[in-house]
Amino acid sequence: MKKDFNGSQENQSAPKPLDGKEVYDRVKDIITIIGKTQKKSATETNSWKKRSIFFNLPYWYDLDVRHCIDVMHVEKNVYDSLIGTFLNIKGKTKDGLKCHQDLVEMGIREQLHPISQGPHTYLPPACHTMSTNEKRSFCQCLRNVKVPQGYSSNIKSLVSVNELKLVGLKSHDCHVLMQQLLPVSIRGILPDKVWVAITHLCFVFNAICSKVIDPRRLDELENEAAIVLCQMEMYFPPSFFDIMVHLIVHLVREIWLCGLVFLWWMYPVERYMKVLKGYTKNQYRLEASIVERYMAEECIEFCSQYIEGGKSVGLSEDHHGPNQG
Repeated sequence: MKKDFNGSQENQSAPKPLDGKEVYDRVKDIITIIGKTQKKSATETNSWKKRSIFFNLPYWYDLDVRHCIDVMHVEKNVYDSLIGTFLNIKGKTKDGLKCHQDLVEMGIREQLHPISQGPHTYLPPACHTMSTNEKRSFCQCLRNVKVPQGYSSNIKSLVSVNELKLVGLKSHDCHVLMQQLLPVSIRGILPDKVWVAITHLCFVFNAICSKVIDPRRLDELENEAAIVLCQMEMYFPPSFFDIMVHLIVHLVREIWLCGLVFLWWMYPVERYMKVLKGYTKNQYRLEASIVERYMAEECIEFCSQYIEGGKSVGLSEDHHGPNQG
């Protein structure tokens, strides 16, 4: 299938993850300069820019996972790239003039090369390009979705049919749309081959975020994630595949090492950060305001637990029995 890619064959095996000692050997001689640094020279081959201060810890070399991948933001960024490309949202789309010029430079997909028409440049539509009516149908489908209370935000309030885009999405909204609603909303709008590839990607995220995973399926799931990305490379421009899309390949490995995703993703942390932001009453003293409110709640909670077994002040009890005078 050389014609669907860059015309060359890839026979190399996947690179192995570096352990802590190998990473340290590459970064130990780097001198970190705080502030603006000089531009990287063309002859410099080291892709590392600084040495992490965590390497001063004696156990940092022996950790299999030194920095967990944030699944929540990976899923959100992948969803934003998909929606921005489908709806051609300015500033978020991965398909533009520069993307088509990259195809010319790489010498692939001649049918998508830009065509100069005097002062204007015509960009041929790709298989994932939506017309105005298709965009309106997509937005109208999401606008008519009704979900149970607490399942997600009100999807209807997030869709702008007039501007043909989604606004105000939170991370959990992208999580719900990516895993449940996106395959339904694009079905019948995009070509079948593109819809199948995106649906497989949604299924991969659904399986990765599951609370019950059979360890015997992890190898199969890891291979499926790589195959899905190869399928999407056949239809989406090279600029679509940034670092966030690439991180999908490494998620299954971290499940092997760190356990299920819901045990170490960022949703609980983000929810508690919202609680701490609500403590802010003085905009000029943010940290002090949060600390003062937090200590007040801790004291109130301690006092309520301390006096829980106490007796209220009222009439004195009769220490004599009913038959005693």
